[in-house]
Amino acid sequence: MILVTGGTGFVGTKIVHALRAEDRPVRVLARDPKDAETVAAWGCQVAEGDMTDAASLRRAVAGCEAVIDLVAIISGSRDDFQRVMIQGTRDLVAAAKDAGVKRFVLMSALGVGERSKDLTAYFHAKWDEEQTVQSSGLDYTIFRPSFVFGPDGGSLPIYIRQVRWSPVITVIGDGKRKLQPIWVEDVAAFFAKALETPDALNRTFELGGPDVVTWDELYDRIRRVLGKRRGRVHLPYGLVRAGAAVVEKLPLDLPLSRDAVTMLESEDNVTDITPAVDTFGIRPITLDEQLRRAVAA
Repeated sequence: MILVTGGTGFVGTKIVHALRAEDRPVRVLARDPKDAETVAAWGCQVAEGDMTDAASLRRAVAGCEAVIDLVAIISGSRDDFQRVMIQGTRDLVAAAKDAGVKRFVLMSALGVGERSKDLTAYFHAKWDEEQTVQSSGLDYTIFRPSFVFGPDGGSLPIYIRQVRWSPVITVIGDGKRKLQPIWVEDVAAFFAKALETPDALNRTFELGGPDVVTWDELYDRIRRVLGKRRGRVHLPYGLVRAGAAVVEKLPLDLPLSRDAVTMLESEDNVTDITPAVDTFGIRPITLDEQLRRAVAA
């Protein structure tokens, strides 16, 4: 049995689907069983619980041989990150060890590292999660994906709507920072294969697609796929950060926070994907193919 936390989210459902496509037994942690109706229809067990409830984690992991931990938040107070991500992962790892789990797979994020761990609460929480897993004594694999693109979640649908409907494309910063998007189903394939790949034991892999582009180039590619002619305006990081401070106080589900702006500004979000490709034999699809699939969905 494989326990998946965060298995009802954008990336999580794709990972669960990849596992079930191979007929692997999956148990999904869910705060509300209604949120897990889709994965339940795929034949998954549903364990009611929460990363902030250690007892529920112990119940959920009982009888499992592997754990895939995907839970994360992108905004909130320092206490929120501490409760949900840092302490939640510590409790989950402790429960996994007590239950005799043999494999632990963690989703981190590209950009997490010694230099960036104090840059934002998100990076700090992800770094702490990595340290917890690495020091656990469990066999582990850690993935650090770049921007994960898909047709039904994450940030790509927002970018597509912006280009499709707005007369002017607004780009955060000067548009020259680089990113390396990876398709969500490719991410799912890496996670599913990690459970049975000996060479992945006790290693950290950075994931991205085969194409590195600037933000300006990304919007140009979206514009070409949609057949739209759009002007472009660059917004200073400081101005967007001030706007994000307002957005954080509103009851809106938007991937915009002050920390997100800080991470965009800090450095390029790119990597060498050769170690992951060579280890797992998975070659992610191109960015143009990602955009075609997203627009056609």
